[in-house]
Amino acid sequence: MENFFWIGVVGALISLLFAFAQARKVLKFSEGTPTMQKIAAAVRRGANAYLKQQYSTVIKFFAVMVIILAILAIVKVNGSSILSPFVPFAFVTGGFYSALAGFIGMKIATSANARTAQAAHESLNRGLNVAFSSGTVMGFTVVGLGLFDISVWFLLLKYVFDCGANEIAQTMVMFGMGASSVALFARVGGGIFTKAADVGADLVGKVEAGIPEDDPRNPAVIADNVGDNVGDVAGMGADLYESYVGSILASFALAASAGYGYEGMLLPLAIAVIGVISSVIGSFFIRTGEQATQRSLLKTLRTGTYIAAVLAAIAAAPLTYFILGNMGVYVAILSGLIAGCLIGFFTEYYTSDTYKPTQELADASETGAATIIIGGISLGMKSTALPIIIVSVAILVSYIAAGGLSIGFAAGLYGIGIAAVGMLSTLGITLATDAYGPVADNAGGIAEMSGLGEEVRERTDALDSLGNTTAATGKGFAIGSAALTALALLVSYIDIVKVQMGDKFDISLTNPSVLIGLFIGTMLTFIFSAFSMSAVQRAAQSIVVEVRRQFREIKGLMEGTADPDYESCVSLCTKGALHEMVLPSTLAVIVPVVTGLILGANGVVGLLAGVTVSGFAMAVFMSNAGGAWDNAKKYIESGKHGGKGSENHKAAVIGDTVGDPFKDTSGPSLNILIKLVSTVSIVFSGLILAFSIL
Repeated sequence: MENFFWIGVVGALISLLFAFAQARKVLKFSEGTPTMQKIAAAVRRGANAYLKQQYSTVIKFFAVMVIILAILAIVKVNGSSILSPFVPFAFVTGGFYSALAGFIGMKIATSANARTAQAAHESLNRGLNVAFSSGTVMGFTVVGLGLFDISVWFLLLKYVFDCGANEIAQTMVMFGMGASSVALFARVGGGIFTKAADVGADLVGKVEAGIPEDDPRNPAVIADNVGDNVGDVAGMGADLYESYVGSILASFALAASAGYGYEGMLLPLAIAVIGVISSVIGSFFIRTGEQATQRSLLKTLRTGTYIAAVLAAIAAAPLTYFILGNMGVYVAILSGLIAGCLIGFFTEYYTSDTYKPTQELADASETGAATIIIGGISLGMKSTALPIIIVSVAILVSYIAAGGLSIGFAAGLYGIGIAAVGMLSTLGITLATDAYGPVADNAGGIAEMSGLGEEVRERTDALDSLGNTTAATGKGFAIGSAALTALALLVSYIDIVKVQMGDKFDISLTNPSVLIGLFIGTMLTFIFSAFSMSAVQRAAQSIVVEVRRQFREIKGLMEGTADPDYESCVSLCTKGALHEMVLPSTLAVIVPVVTGLILGANGVVGLLAGVTVSGFAMAVFMSNAGGAWDNAKKYIESGKHGGKGSENHKAAVIGDTVGDPFKDTSGPSLNILIKLVSTVSIVFSGLILAFSIL
C-alpha cells in the first residue's frame, strides 16, 4: 500500500486546479464603477500592507523556533537525539503553506468584493455566484496545499530517507507545529485588527453619530473592510489549514500505534482525496432565485455541503474495504461526517435569524443593551450542550465501531482519529461557504460607499447575514474537529512518553502532577481568552478616540464636503494588532514546555486534557454567542423592532460589538490553541523527559 501515496499529490493537483479555475472565473467579472474600483484598491492596499508586516513578525518568531528545534535535533541525551532532524524543516514548510493559503484567500477576496457588489447590482444569484466562487478559491487552496505538503513529506521520508512506517508516523505528527503557529498568529492578529476597526466604527459611527453602517464619512470604514479580509479570510484560511493537516497527521500516528502500518496511513489520505472530488461536485449545486429568503439561501448552501458529504460517505465504503478491510472503521468515518453536519446544523439554529434563539435575542433589545448582552451570553452557554454531546457520541461510536472493545484500545483510538478526518473531508466546500461571507460583507460596504441603489444593499445584506451564519458553521467544524484531533494528539503524546517513563508514568487523577496540569490547562483557556479580548479592547479604544477626533476636527466631514483620513485608522489597527498578538500567541508554546519541565510528562497530560475540554466548550460558547448577537442586529436592521436608527437597533449594535471579539478573535483562536499546545508538547517531549524536575 505504500506505493499508493501518490494519490495525495493527485488530490492536491485536482484541488489547486479547481481553485485556479474559480479564481479566473471571478476575475472575469466587472469591478464596477471607478468609485467602486478606487475603494476596492484602498482595501487591497491596506490588507497587503498589514499581511506584509504580520508575516515579518512571524518570520522572526520562526527564526527563533528553528534555531531551538535545530539545537534539540543536534543535542543527544543517552546516545540519541532529543528531536528528529526532519522537524525543523517540516516546521518551516508547514508554516509556509499555512501562510500561503491565507495569503491566496485574501488576494482573491480583495479582488472579489467590488465584483460581488457589481454582480449584486444585476441580481442576487449573480452576487452569490461571485462571492461563493471566491470562497471556493480559499477552500480548495487550503485543501490542495495541505494534501501537497503531507504527500511530499511522506514520499521524501519513505523513498529518499528510507524511513519505516512507524518512524514516518511519529515524525510527521510533529509537523503540524509550524502550521498551528502561523494559524494562531494569523487568527489572533487578524482578529484583533478586524474587531478593533469594527467596534470603533460601530460605537462612534452608528451609536454616537447615528450614521449608517459603512457610511463613507466614517474614518474607520476602510479599516473595517480591510479587517474582514486579514481576519476572516487570511486568518481563517490559516486556521482551517492547520485543522485539516492536523487531523490527517494525528491519524498517521494512531495508525502506527494500532499496527495498521501503511494501510492505516493511506486511508485518511484517500478519504481526503475523495472529499476533494465530492466538494467539487457539491459546489455546482449552489444557486438561488432572485426573491430568496434567508431560509432559502441557507438551504442552497446546505444542499451543496450535504451533497458533498453524501458523496464522500458513499465513496468511503469501498475505499475502506479495499485499503483496510475493516468496515468498522468506515462507521467511524461516517460518524465524523454526520457529526460535522449536525454541528453545522445546530450552529445555524443558534446563530441564524430564521430560527427562534436569535429572534428572541433581538426581542431582548426592547429593554436595552444590558438585556441583549445577558441574553447573548445565555444563548452561547446553552449552545455548548449539543456540540459537546454530538462530539462525545462521535467519539464513543467511532471508538467502539473501529474495534476499541473487540480488537484493542489502539484500534479504537484510530477510529477516533479517522472520524476527525471524516468530519473535515469535505472542507473544500465547507470552507467555501465560510470564506464567501467576508466578501459579501465587503461588497455591502462598497455598495454603500459608492452610492449604489437600495436594492443592491438589500441583496448584499442578505448575503452578509447568511455569511455570519456560515462563518459560525465553519468555526463549528473547526472546533469539533479540534476536539477529536486533540484527543488523537494526546494519545500520540502518551504513546511517546510512556515507553521511556516505565513505572513513573501515572496519569491517574490522584497524581498531583496530573491534577495541577488539569488546573493549568483550564486556566490557560481563560488567560488566553482574556489576553486576546483585552487586545481588542485596547486597539478599539484607540480607534474610537481617533474617529471622534476626526468627527470633531475635520470641518465638513459630517456634511459630506470633506474626506476622512482613512489611512490613520488602518495604521492604528495594524500597529495595535501586531503589538497585541505576540503575548497570547507565544503562551501556547511557553506554557506546555514550562509545565513539562516542572511537573514532568504526567503533568503535561493533565494540561492537555484541561485545555482540550475547557477550550472546546469556551470556543463554542464564544463563537455562537457572537454570531447570534451579530444576526440579531441584522434582524432588527431588516425592519423588525423599529429598524435601523431605533433604540432597539442601538442596543443591538452594542451587543454586536461585545460579540465581535467573541466570534472573530478569541473563540476561533481557541481551537488552534488546543492543537498547538498538543503538538508543542509532542515536539518537546524529549526535552521534558530529559530535564523535568518531577
